Amino acid sequence: MFHKILHRLSLLLCIVALLGLSGCGYNDFQRLDEQSKAAWAEVLNQYQRRADLIPNLVSTVKGEANFEQETLTKVIEARSRATAIQVTPEMLSDPQAMERFQQAQGQLGSALSRLLVVAENYPNLKANQAFQELRVQLEGTENRITVARNKYIDSIQQYNVLARSFPTNLTAMVFSYKPKASFSVANEAEISRPPTVDFGAPAKKP
Repeated sequence: MFHKILHRLSLLLCIVALLGLSGCGYNDFQRLDEQSKAAWAEVLNQYQRRADLIPNLVSTVKGEANFEQETLTKVIEARSRATAIQVTPEMLSDPQAMERFQQAQGQLGSALSRLLVVAENYPNLKANQAFQELRVQLEGTENRITVARNKYIDSIQQYNVLARSFPTNLTAMVFSYKPKASFSVANEAEISRPPTVDFGAPAKKP
């Protein structure tokens, strides 16, 4: 009889504990944590897609006589730096790691934009079907990067609000749910529009 009472009390305590965890945001932390990790995985997937396009792009451009070697070198070096920096889901709470990642990806984006602008000065490249297809793929990838990045930013905002609000911030402290780093954008308007990759405008002479 005594054992049955203990068993029932244990069940009751478990139910109370579960209700308490639910009420203090534990389940929401679980959901938003997984959501943010999935969103980050998609960001990485799209950045990797861009990196995978670059070797073929560089190879195609190398076929053009007298193409600016400095421009090609900067793209190759920027790709190497960008792919060398890895930010795992466990590192999302490290603002410095996120800053290094963003800086490297930003440098790669700038180097690619420069290459595409310079390419406008070479009629043979502009008429090259392989080059045209690669830059269309790149443009689409830049758009997908922006969409994935925005989804990540949104998921992080929801998570961080939960982590910093009372009383769910107490749950965050108990279970070590730390605020996650978002993308640092000086102008918030930049978040809502894709990076500019102008394939049609005439290039300025370097």
